Amino acid sequence: MKALLLLALLAFPTTLLLSPGRGSSTLVAAQDATEDEEAVEDSVVEDEDDEAEVEEDETTDLTEEKDEEEDLTSGEPKASPNADTTILFVKGEDFPANNIVKFLVGFTNKGTEDFIIESLDASFRYPQDYQFYIQNFTALYLNTVVPPQRQATFEYSFIPAEPMGGRPFGLVINLNYKDGNGNAFQDAVFNQTVTIIEKEDGLDGETIFMYLFLGGLGLLVVIGLHQLLESRKRKRPAQKVEMGTASQNDVDMSWIPPETLNQIMQNRRDKASPRKSPRKRAQKRSAGSDE
Repeated sequence: MKALLLLALLAFPTTLLLSPGRGSSTLVAAQDATEDEEAVEDSVVEDEDDEAEVEEDETTDLTEEKDEEEDLTSGEPKASPNADTTILFVKGEDFPANNIVKFLVGFTNKGTEDFIIESLDASFRYPQDYQFYIQNFTALYLNTVVPPQRQATFEYSFIPAEPMGGRPFGLVINLNYKDGNGNAFQDAVFNQTVTIIEKEDGLDGETIFMYLFLGGLGLLVVIGLHQLLESRKRKRPAQKVEMGTASQNDVDMSWIPPETLNQIMQNRRDKASPRKSPRKRAQKRSAGSDE
């Protein structure tokens, strides 16, 4: 019995090894199932990619249609493909406040029809919203015909307001023209944000007013001090000066009798005359004795 059991135990693994058909089939079936699942997943991914591409195409078409509708509804003319424009600022792209800014606009007609240049305008806009005007300059009406394959140059100048100094603004320069069929076009020759420079050289109105105010204040101070000194002099008592008898031109002597007055005058003459020497006196006395 033991020998039979040992033979059975030995024979069972061998039968398993000799009959691998079922195990291999199961493994092959499992591999086939995984390959089918991967193929299904790849097809699903491809379908999703195709759907995404279709959705993107649809969105782009919708955006293009919306842009076209906005252009039609807005009614704003665009630049003609048969024309080119250029701009040149004479003094560079510096925009000093309260000073002239001059630029030249060049127009080239590349088409086969005439273009009529109607006007040229410029304006300052709010940087965050170009629909909001800050300073709108007067349009320059040209009414100039530019033949095919020809060029024309136009000059324009404006003055930024003085309070705008030191701040950024959007500068928009438009050239308006039309073709021979009457189709209107508008080319934004310049459409950028610029900074207005504060003017430092020279004297402005505020500085002149300050100088005038200080000069007037200093003049008032001088006049006030002069008046104060004059008032103090008036308050002081006048000092009495004794004239003595040196000058008696203003003395009224009409009340003195003429004899007394003559005597007084004679005494004054005697006092004013030089004294005589003793020798002369003796001679005079001797002369008197001889007589």
